[in-house]
Amino acid sequence: MSRQFLGLVSLTAIVGLTAILNFKTPPAGARLSAAQTSQEPPPAGPASKTPWGEPDLQGIWTVERLVPLERPAGVTRDFYTEEEVAELDAVRSGKSVFGNHVREKRGSEADVSGAYNAVFTSQRRTGRRTSMVIDPPDGKVPPLTTPAQERQATFREYQRALVQATDACKSELPGCKYGPPSPRVLEPPPHYPSAGVGPINRADGPEDRGLSERCMGGGLPDFRGGFTGIHRSIVQSRGFVSIFYDTGQGQGFVRVVPITDRPHLPSPVHQWWGDSRAHWEGDTLVVDVTNFSPKNDFMGSRENLHLTERWTRTGPRTLELVTRVDDPTTWTRTWTAIQEFDLQNSQENKIYMEPRCHEGNYGLPGILRGARTVEQNFARGLGPHPATFCVGSCAGPDAEDRDPLALR
Repeated sequence: MSRQFLGLVSLTAIVGLTAILNFKTPPAGARLSAAQTSQEPPPAGPASKTPWGEPDLQGIWTVERLVPLERPAGVTRDFYTEEEVAELDAVRSGKSVFGNHVREKRGSEADVSGAYNAVFTSQRRTGRRTSMVIDPPDGKVPPLTTPAQERQATFREYQRALVQATDACKSELPGCKYGPPSPRVLEPPPHYPSAGVGPINRADGPEDRGLSERCMGGGLPDFRGGFTGIHRSIVQSRGFVSIFYDTGQGQGFVRVVPITDRPHLPSPVHQWWGDSRAHWEGDTLVVDVTNFSPKNDFMGSRENLHLTERWTRTGPRTLELVTRVDDPTTWTRTWTAIQEFDLQNSQENKIYMEPRCHEGNYGLPGILRGARTVEQNFARGLGPHPATFCVGSCAGPDAEDRDPLALR
């Protein structure tokens, strides 16, 4: 059984299970609340309090409408009109969220590699905001610094070298020059293959496969939410706030944020989701996050990433998160993004919080076993060179076939 097939079986099962446990749709004829039928949040009022007197942020929250991280080209306003939203919804309804109805050339390896079952993925309606980025005012993430561009170019060159003997490269994969297997296939990658840059076209061990295939794709900040949506469950206690992130294909994680004036961990100590320290400013929970792991990657930023989050209950059923992003080694200036959440029914959705990716991840061991079989067959003269198979960094559906907002 091929590596691709085993991987596809795993991903299909995981995506389907994610959808089954996802949020319930109100029954036909049910009356929706104002927060569910309108994009305009209820009037802000005094935040409710916990029994110990802190603003109450608790509940299950989701981003119900799609807002791109960056403002699309040609758009100069902060908000779309209702007519523009309707037009975008019509355009997006015929596009692909995850390659679910987009095909490569029939019979090609790229076609098989992209054959994921995305029938259960979420395609949210268009939000009125034209971008999550609110600073800079143009709605764009600032340019990368020169060192950050060089880091990305170095890794991209390494990725292309590992696919140069594949059909994907022969089919004019951008930036790829077709040729014999590269000797670089024996080199370690220039950077750890994380969710932002992996996987690479090799399966010597699980680290080659990138974080998402290893059920470790959850990270901070979580702006895009993958193709299953953006969901949070918040629970408070005295001195702590617990936030569950339902990320991707069951790759959820729990983040415990202490409310304290204690300093951050020493700088040599790195944590996967950083080191958080919170305090209250009026009704807003302000969280400072540093000490990220160099094995994680957010748009090119790793251990130097610094986040300042501001969580505010803006109404009975609405929550706002404003995140300031800073890394002078990656971007030319700081930038800020906003996310707006709607409260969900805590009883109907109480079972959705189970991280379940690893339980059905038969694809990863299947890929590793398949790679060993290919190597053994090649050594016996019974099969092609392992580097001629494309198992990572391969071509996917063309951009024009994808959801134009989900791409940003």
